[in-house]
Amino acid sequence: MRAVDIALHRPEHVSALVNITNRYPYTILLRQGRYQVDAKSLLGVCSLHRATPIQMEIYSDDCHELLQDLNQLIC
Repeated sequence: MRAVDIALHRPEHVSALVNITNRYPYTILLRQGRYQVDAKSLLGVCSLHRATPIQMEIYSDDCHELLQDLNQLIC
């Protein structure tokens, strides 16, 4: 598992995140406080508070391509 912090300041960031994460077969979760949502779920990601950083947990050791695709969102 690998964890990184991401920032979703604009609505376009939310849709970009969901589109990118859906390209990968492994589990990707977003955590914010006590809440946990699937990063591949648009409704789930929209339910998070976007003003603060969100921790992304990637359940794969081979996630370099994903991190490159999400480079603009990583804090």
